[in-house]
Amino acid sequence: MVGLALFFIALVCLFIGYPVAFTFAGVSLIVGVFTLGADLFAFMPYRIMSIMENTTLMAIPMFVFMGIVLQKTGLAERLLESSAKLFGGMPGGVAISTIIVGALLAASTGVVGASVVAMGVISLPVMLKNKYHEPTAAGVICASGTLGQIIPPSIILIILGDVMGLPVGDLFKAAVLPGALLVVSYTVYIIVLGKFKPEFCPPIQVDQKRSELYVQAVKDIIPPLLLIVVVLGSIFTGVATPTESSAIGAVGAVVLSMFYGGFSFGKINDVSKETVKVTSMIFAVLIGATAFSMVFSYSGSEYLVEEFFLDLPGEKWTFIILAMLAILILGFFIDFIEIAFLVVPILTPVAMALDVNLLWFAILISMNLQTSFLTPPFGFSLFYLKGVAPPSLKTTTIYKGVIPFILIQVAVLLLVLAFPDQLIIS
Repeated sequence: MVGLALFFIALVCLFIGYPVAFTFAGVSLIVGVFTLGADLFAFMPYRIMSIMENTTLMAIPMFVFMGIVLQKTGLAERLLESSAKLFGGMPGGVAISTIIVGALLAASTGVVGASVVAMGVISLPVMLKNKYHEPTAAGVICASGTLGQIIPPSIILIILGDVMGLPVGDLFKAAVLPGALLVVSYTVYIIVLGKFKPEFCPPIQVDQKRSELYVQAVKDIIPPLLLIVVVLGSIFTGVATPTESSAIGAVGAVVLSMFYGGFSFGKINDVSKETVKVTSMIFAVLIGATAFSMVFSYSGSEYLVEEFFLDLPGEKWTFIILAMLAILILGFFIDFIEIAFLVVPILTPVAMALDVNLLWFAILISMNLQTSFLTPPFGFSLFYLKGVAPPSLKTTTIYKGVIPFILIQVAVLLLVLAFPDQLIIS
């Protein structure tokens, strides 16, 4: 009963909009003191110190810094403009370029909000000006922006690595093929749509010569691509840990901003402040979630959940299907960080008891959490886009536009579920 009370009171507080970190910490403190006694929290300083000394989590501020630098210094804008001109002459060309740039931004930032805002400011006006189907234009931008959830270096993969006790480098490797499959699926959908519904995504008029476009594209795309290769390559080859490579990425992003002329100390100051805000939010939630998981575990609720799933028919597959459905439904209402810290610690011991491959399970969770960014009514990508879209683009239009992409994400999730050995690099 303690565990149920803890879980549902926390959910109610999150639904009514109470700050996540204070919800976890406050509910845990109140329920813990009244049911298990105040002595329980004598261990909290040691748990907080353990979080602060965790070198893996140091990668979070570095990757956040790297992503915000690329956005604030105009590098993301150059990528989008060059790609739009390069592919714009074909049906759905601007949409395809948005997907490709979304993948590149995901692989160089891991920050969904920055990607959606950048593409909403740059790509959306171009698509609307050229008579793109409004829901399609909105859906492409929202879906492309969420690729940062699965394509390394994803912030959620770093968090899942810490919560589930998995090496972040292994998670990054395992996410490569599912992320690539998602990008290909989005692109194929736009190509098919351009063929059968050309009025939905018409080609745009490009005045520059093809040779000039290729030269510009090389200038704008190759350097960020090299940064991605260096950051991820150093992890995959074992040359650097994710924490070390995140520092390389942060420095590399600053060097690129100097190369393109977008560097200034004022911008770096703004980037640093934004990084501190995002990082502080994540770590505050993490400390609150630590208190939550401590009360939940010490109350014995963890063992009750484990017994419940172990007694179900079908064992492993029933557990996985129920876990995915629960995360998908919760994603309609609460944020991915809340799910990662609230639900995943409860599911992980059960997965271990059922001998589920945790690497595969983490990728399934990550892809599922990506869907939470698109699902109405509280999908964060929808709000990010609405914040920078013209007033004429209604919220309901954005909701309609993301439906095909949600279905694509679910289809790819089912493929990863059905073919783990083929799609997960271990």
